[in-house]
Amino acid sequence: MIRLHPHAKERMAERGATEDEVIATIEGGEGFPAKYGRAGFRRNFSFSDIWRGKHYGIKQIEAYAVKDAGDWIVITVITRYF
Repeated sequence: MIRLHPHAKERMAERGATEDEVIATIEGGEGFPAKYGRAGFRRNFSFSDIWRGKHYGIKQIEAYAVKDAGDWIVITVITRYF
């Protein structure tokens, strides 16, 4: 199971990420080690839309999570647009 920390939900709203994108990133994205014993996950999505007045073709989601009793708890989310 994947759970979202309230901090992650706030960052998602600020940065234009959806819950479905974050879950897909954890489930099927590239995993990498992160600071403080956390795990990072990265995945690119087709975007082809406008974000803050500029058109982008790709949205990259990075989710940072910790494992807790078999569940992933997403701590924060970073979004990049290309």
